[in-house]
Amino acid sequence: MQQQDVEQLVEQVAQRLGRGLSLEDLDGLLLAYSSNQSQADRVRVNFLLSKRVPVDVIAWQLSHGIATAVRPVVVPANADLGMLGRICVPLLVRGFRVGYLWVQLDAEEPSGASVLAQLPDVARELEELSSLLLDSNTAESEFRRRREQEFLAACAGEANAVAALAGWKEVQGKGPWQLVTILDADGWAGGSDPIADTLIHRSAALQATIGVDAALFSAGTESHAVVLFKESTGRADHAQVLVHYQLELAKRSGRTVRRIILGTSEGFAKPRELAEAYRQARQAAQAAAVDPQLGELVDCRATGVYQLLASAGGGAGAWADAGSVYFRILEDHDRNHELLPVLELFYDNDGSVQEVATKLHLHRSSIYNRLGRIRQVLGVDPLKGMARLELHAALKARRWAARPRI
Repeated sequence: MQQQDVEQLVEQVAQRLGRGLSLEDLDGLLLAYSSNQSQADRVRVNFLLSKRVPVDVIAWQLSHGIATAVRPVVVPANADLGMLGRICVPLLVRGFRVGYLWVQLDAEEPSGASVLAQLPDVARELEELSSLLLDSNTAESEFRRRREQEFLAACAGEANAVAALAGWKEVQGKGPWQLVTILDADGWAGGSDPIADTLIHRSAALQATIGVDAALFSAGTESHAVVLFKESTGRADHAQVLVHYQLELAKRSGRTVRRIILGTSEGFAKPRELAEAYRQARQAAQAAAVDPQLGELVDCRATGVYQLLASAGGGAGAWADAGSVYFRILEDHDRNHELLPVLELFYDNDGSVQEVATKLHLHRSSIYNRLGRIRQVLGVDPLKGMARLELHAALKARRWAARPRI
């Protein structure tokens, strides 16, 4: 957000309305104000000096419904506070609240009818102002930060956070839900500044989910983002978020983003099941990161044996590919990396030689030749029985060992 652009817009609107204006974020912090003012009450003077709305004034404003309003609200004068009447103009982008523009009324016009009649004339400026605020301030607001921290704590299974989350308006009556982990397959490790990385993912998730009704809340960590969705069998909303997230992440990180993955949990109906849903969504994203054949929109139930590998925990000896004798023998003989890739593709494609040949750009006879070499090296048929099961599991265990640690 360019502060100079915001201040100029506020001045333009003030001049067209002939009133004094102030712009504040959702936490009541002053962002900009106009110099045009016929008379300033005590609240305005103190606000411009302290840069923050006092608690008693916030309470008066909230009592008139500004927190949920989508149209201008007339907030009457309050002599005890030393406050003239005001009109609160909620600034929204596609239904997302980004701040408030306040128009102070004169003592002689308590209804504000003339100002309300003028507001349509500055609709374009208000829309532009909203877009500027959306581009920066929402993800940085203290209120937003606190809620994201509480949401992530609930995902980690903290009982107090889960109880608090259950009372959120975004959650109440909106279940059942699904949890989604959004992961940059190549850039998940981030850079040298975890705070900056976290803000990038928070902002990208926030921007990517605006206007998507099924996306109820989002949060970001230094390596990925987490989004609470309404449960759905369709994936159109998920696909939309994926595309927008990729664009936002590239814009905010200043680098090329090649592959974004959305890992989706099973549906759940109780807030206390959030931690398990987060585990499922995270595991789905990790599996797709190391096994591209799973795609970019991945349900946890579609990750196959990776569910078992994940359940073994992260210990050094958990499901290690080195535990397979056949795998070690084959790896020792595969110096040119010709045998194991053929075998894995063969297993993954239901034993279709034509599919494997097409994907490797080889003739079918070359595939048969390599399968024959594998059979000769192992002394058993790798396409049958326990040997096949062992080798396929070992190949997936090797992939799982390289998963993103998020």
